[in-house]
Amino acid sequence: MDSGIQDHAIIINTGRCGSTLLSDLLAEQPETLSVQEFFGWVAPRAAGREVLTGAAYWSTLSNPSAHLATLFRVGLTPPEVRYPVNGRWAGNLTELPQILAITLPKISSDPDGLFDTLAELVPGFPAQPLARHHRMLLDLLTSLTGRRRWVERSGGSSNIAPYLLKSFPDAKIVYLKRDWMDTARSMSRHSCFQLMQLCVESVGRYGLDPFRVATGQRVPEEVERYLPGRLTAEMLRERGNDVRRYRGLCAFLASQAEQAIADARPRELLTMAYEDLVDDPRKQLGRLGEFLGFEDWQSWAHRVAGSVRARPREREAPAVTVARPAGVPRRHEDRSRT
Repeated sequence: MDSGIQDHAIIINTGRCGSTLLSDLLAEQPETLSVQEFFGWVAPRAAGREVLTGAAYWSTLSNPSAHLATLFRVGLTPPEVRYPVNGRWAGNLTELPQILAITLPKISSDPDGLFDTLAELVPGFPAQPLARHHRMLLDLLTSLTGRRRWVERSGGSSNIAPYLLKSFPDAKIVYLKRDWMDTARSMSRHSCFQLMQLCVESVGRYGLDPFRVATGQRVPEEVERYLPGRLTAEMLRERGNDVRRYRGLCAFLASQAEQAIADARPRELLTMAYEDLVDDPRKQLGRLGEFLGFEDWQSWAHRVAGSVRARPREREAPAVTVARPAGVPRRHEDRSRT
């Protein structure tokens, strides 16, 4: 199954820093497959070189996510979920295959149909390490959609930056960051990051993730109330009232990403800031497009830059509005790293 796809990139970010906006704008480039929330929400990870068959790999992708199922159950569906209201699982979202929550609906107007195609092809993948399965799947999606490159972006992927940089040493890396205080305020209002902060804090304090408890495993009393079957929307909202928790999460995520980048020294690295993107979108999108190898980087940046606009006097969450683009971006600075 050699797809011939050679060009690929990963956007590493803390989340709530404009990464979804970037992904949506990249989807407007005709040769680029913008893959959203795959590594963060869908793709399994392993510390070693665990070998899985294609059938076992597909089983992990087509199972529901415990995190998303919990948010569905308590009525805090993340706004990023794009599964259609008339889809096959629309009446039973807690059983929704995790790859269908965000990733496939962002790629196809018929995510169930694309899911069925993958269900036929992915089990035929050879037995191989997880990272090779991930690469083969993303290459397959790129081929099926008639694109020549893929760019993956998951909100909060800084948390798994060491894994991503080790597993994809030849990927172009975009590191997107934002002011921690602004990011923390936005995280405190978002159910996914309320849940992420809860899990990170639980691991740090008790050495236990409430969503990774083995059968019969002893759970500290302080963690019991946060187990998936007991967690409530009110608990998450209450935790969101303390912004200090999310400043700590930002610090942790940024340190994870920056240490991973320093250790891996990716061959091609582009660092971007949300504030710069808002201040001069044509220039920053031009830098991004040329870095990713777009032949039409100037026209693409010119065409989509008008979609970047910050809310007046509010720097809480990246906003997307549409305005007529104007001007041509300047050429970005040297983006290579050796």
